[in-house]
Amino acid sequence: MPVAQLTLEIRIEHAQSLKDRRQVIRSLKDQLRQGFNVSVAELDEAVVWQSATLAIAAVSRSRDYLQGLMEEVERAARRMTNDLGADLADSFWEYIES
Repeated sequence: MPVAQLTLEIRIEHAQSLKDRRQVIRSLKDQLRQGFNVSVAELDEAVVWQSATLAIAAVSRSRDYLQGLMEEVERAARRMTNDLGADLADSFWEYIES
Protein backbone atom coordinates (compact mmCIF):
# COMPACT_ATOMS: atom_id res chain seq x y z
CA MET A 1 0.00 0.00 0.00
CA PRO A 2 1.49 3.39 -0.97
CA VAL A 3 2.43 5.95 1.65
CA ALA A 4 3.13 9.57 0.72
CA GLN A 5 5.44 11.74 2.81
CA LEU A 6 5.65 15.50 2.42
CA THR A 7 8.51 17.36 4.13
CA LEU A 8 8.18 21.09 4.80
CA GLU A 9 11.06 23.42 5.68
CA ILE A 10 9.60 26.45 7.48
CA ARG A 11 11.25 29.79 8.25
CA ILE A 12 9.84 31.89 11.11
CA GLU A 13 11.78 35.14 10.85
CA HIS A 14 9.72 36.97 13.48
CA ALA A 15 10.27 34.35 16.21
CA GLN A 16 12.10 35.92 19.14
CA SER A 17 11.71 32.94 21.46
CA LEU A 18 10.92 29.27 21.56
CA LYS A 19 7.37 30.23 22.55
CA ASP A 20 6.91 32.21 19.30
CA ARG A 21 8.21 29.27 17.28
CA ARG A 22 6.05 26.76 19.13
CA GLN A 23 2.92 28.87 18.59
CA VAL A 24 3.39 28.91 14.79
CA ILE A 25 4.29 25.23 14.52
CA ARG A 26 1.49 24.02 16.79
CA SER A 27 -1.07 26.07 14.89
CA LEU A 28 0.16 24.80 11.52
CA LYS A 29 0.19 21.16 12.68
CA ASP A 30 -3.34 21.41 14.10
CA GLN A 31 -4.74 23.08 10.96
CA LEU A 32 -3.20 20.45 8.66
CA ARG A 33 -4.41 17.54 10.79
CA GLN A 34 -7.96 18.86 11.00
CA GLY A 35 -8.21 20.02 7.41
CA PHE A 36 -6.75 16.98 5.66
CA ASN A 37 -6.84 14.04 8.10
CA VAL A 38 -3.09 13.46 7.74
CA SER A 39 -0.36 12.65 10.24
CA VAL A 40 1.96 15.54 11.08
CA ALA A 41 5.20 15.40 13.07
CA GLU A 42 8.02 17.81 13.80
CA LEU A 43 11.32 16.31 12.62
CA ASP A 44 13.92 18.56 14.19
CA GLU A 45 14.70 19.68 17.68
CA ALA A 46 13.61 23.15 18.72
CA VAL A 47 17.18 24.45 18.83
CA VAL A 48 16.82 27.25 16.28
CA TRP A 49 13.85 29.50 16.86
CA GLN A 50 13.55 30.72 13.28
CA SER A 51 13.21 27.36 11.50
CA ALA A 52 11.38 24.06 11.70
CA THR A 53 10.94 20.89 9.66
CA LEU A 54 7.59 19.11 9.50
CA ALA A 55 6.70 15.76 7.96
CA ILE A 56 3.19 14.99 6.75
CA ALA A 57 2.20 11.41 5.93
CA ALA A 58 -0.86 9.79 4.39
CA VAL A 59 -1.79 6.25 3.35
CA SER A 60 -4.15 5.22 0.55
CA ARG A 61 -4.66 2.47 -1.97
CA SER A 62 -4.43 5.04 -4.78
CA ARG A 63 -1.20 6.79 -5.76
CA ASP A 64 -3.24 9.30 -7.77
CA TYR A 65 -5.26 10.21 -4.68
CA LEU A 66 -2.07 10.61 -2.63
CA GLN A 67 -0.48 12.82 -5.29
CA GLY A 68 -3.52 15.11 -5.34
CA LEU A 69 -3.69 15.16 -1.55
CA MET A 70 0.00 16.05 -1.12
CA GLU A 71 -0.26 18.83 -3.72
CA GLU A 72 -3.31 20.23 -1.93
CA VAL A 73 -1.64 19.96 1.50
CA GLU A 74 1.45 21.74 0.16
CA ARG A 75 -0.63 24.62 -1.25
CA ALA A 76 -2.58 24.92 2.01
CA ALA A 77 0.62 24.81 4.09
CA ARG A 78 2.09 27.63 2.00
CA ARG A 79 -1.04 29.72 2.58
CA MET A 80 -1.20 28.85 6.30
CA THR A 81 2.46 29.67 6.93
CA ASN A 82 1.99 33.06 5.26
CA ASP A 83 -1.10 33.71 7.43
CA LEU A 84 0.97 32.83 10.52
CA GLY A 85 3.76 35.23 9.55
CA ALA A 86 6.15 32.48 8.47
CA ASP A 87 7.48 31.26 5.13
CA LEU A 88 7.54 27.84 3.48
CA ALA A 89 11.20 27.80 2.45
CA ASP A 90 11.23 24.37 0.78
CA SER A 91 9.06 21.31 0.34
CA PHE A 92 9.40 17.91 -1.24
CA TRP A 93 7.41 14.71 -1.20
CA GLU A 94 7.93 11.08 -2.01
CA TYR A 95 6.15 7.75 -2.14
CA ILE A 96 7.09 4.85 0.05
CA GLU A 97 5.78 1.51 -1.20
CA SER A 98 5.10 -1.18 1.36
